[in-house]
Amino acid sequence: MKVLLLFDYPAPPGGLATQGDLLFRGLQELGVDVQAAHLESAREKDWYYRWYRPDVTIGIGYWGHAPHIVLDPQAHGMLAVPWLVADGYVANYRDALNDLPLILVTSSWVKEVYIRDGIRSDNIVVLPVGCDTGSFLPRDRGEAKVRAAREAFGVKPEELLILTVGGDGASKGSREVMEALAMIDSEVPPWRYLCKVWPQPRTFAQNALDRELAAKLGIGGKVVYATTIVSRNLMPYLFAASDIYAAPSRLEGFGMPQVEAGACGKPVLAINAMSMVDTLVHGETAYLAEVAVENRISETILGVEEGFEPGHRVAFDPPRIADYRASVPDLAKWLRALMTDPALRSRMGEAGRLRVARLFDYRAVARRLLEILAIRLGLQ
Repeated sequence: MKVLLLFDYPAPPGGLATQGDLLFRGLQELGVDVQAAHLESAREKDWYYRWYRPDVTIGIGYWGHAPHIVLDPQAHGMLAVPWLVADGYVANYRDALNDLPLILVTSSWVKEVYIRDGIRSDNIVVLPVGCDTGSFLPRDRGEAKVRAAREAFGVKPEELLILTVGGDGASKGSREVMEALAMIDSEVPPWRYLCKVWPQPRTFAQNALDRELAAKLGIGGKVVYATTIVSRNLMPYLFAASDIYAAPSRLEGFGMPQVEAGACGKPVLAINAMSMVDTLVHGETAYLAEVAVENRISETILGVEEGFEPGHRVAFDPPRIADYRASVPDLAKWLRALMTDPALRSRMGEAGRLRVARLFDYRAVARRLLEILAIRLGLQ
C-alpha cells in the first residue's frame, strides 16, 4: 500500500503539523511506503499523484481544509481520507464529507460535532493523535536540560511549576487557573505559573488582558507569560521541568499537550468535557473540573477560508455551544490537592505515563490506522 500524507509539511512546531509528522514517522517505522506533501501545494501534490500514484491520500486538518485534502485528491482520481479536528461547528463541505467512505477524527467529541452538524455517523472513526513517548518521558529534575528549562523561564528551585502551553493562554483555561491559584495562594507551597504561548496578534492582545487579571488577583508576580517561538526540542524538557500541567481548555478537539504532559509523568488538570474525556482519567491520571459555563452563540460570520463569500452569516436555532468554562472552585480544590501532596503528583504522573505509552504512542496510532484502512477500505 502506498500512502500520501497531506499536512503542513515540512512540519513546523504546531499541533496539526506535529500530528501529521508523527503519523509520517510511525508509518515509516512500520515499513509502509509513505510520502508527504504540503496540503496547500497544488503543484507538488499533482507531481505525487502522477508518479507515485498513492492508493490513499490522508489529509490532516479541519473541515475547512476540505478543498486541499478531499476535493483536490478526488479531482485527480485519488482515494481521499481526511483526519479531522473540529472548531466547534461544521459549516460547509457536508456533501463532500458525506460522500467519503471514511473520515478519521481525533476524539469522540469531534465525532459528535460532525454528526450534530449533518455528517453521517457510519463513515466516521476515531483515531487519536500520536505522541512521541521516546522524547516526552519522565526525567530527573536534576538533569541539566531540565534544570536549564526552569532557569530559562525564571523558576526557582523551591517553586512548584504549574504549566500551560497553547497558542494563547485564555483558550487553554489559564484565566480560570489563575482565579483558582489566587483562591489557594496562602494554603500551598511557593509556586510559579508559566503560560508558554505562541507569538501572534491575538496572543499579544490576550496576554495584556490576562496580565491585568493576574495583577487584579494579586498574583501578578507569580505568573509568567512567555510569548516566544520554540522548537519541539525544548518542549519535552519544559514539560519535565513542571510539576503540574494545567489546561482546562475552553475548546479542545484532542489536547496534545495534555497527553505530552502525561507522557512526561506529570499530573494533569483539565475540564470534564470534549476530548479530555477520551484522553484523561479523572482521579487516576488527571483531575477533571466540572463545566461551570457553556457559552452559546446564535449566529456566526464565516468567509472565504470556510468556502463562503466574505461576511457570510449563519444563524443557529437553537443556539450552539461555542466554548466552555471550567469550575474555578473545582480547579482550586484539585490544585490544592496536587500542590500539597508530592506522592499524589508522582502516583498520577506514573499512571499518566503508562496510559499514554499504551494508547497514544505514535507507532500504536500508525498501526491502528493501518487496521482501519484494512477493515474499512480493504487496503493492505
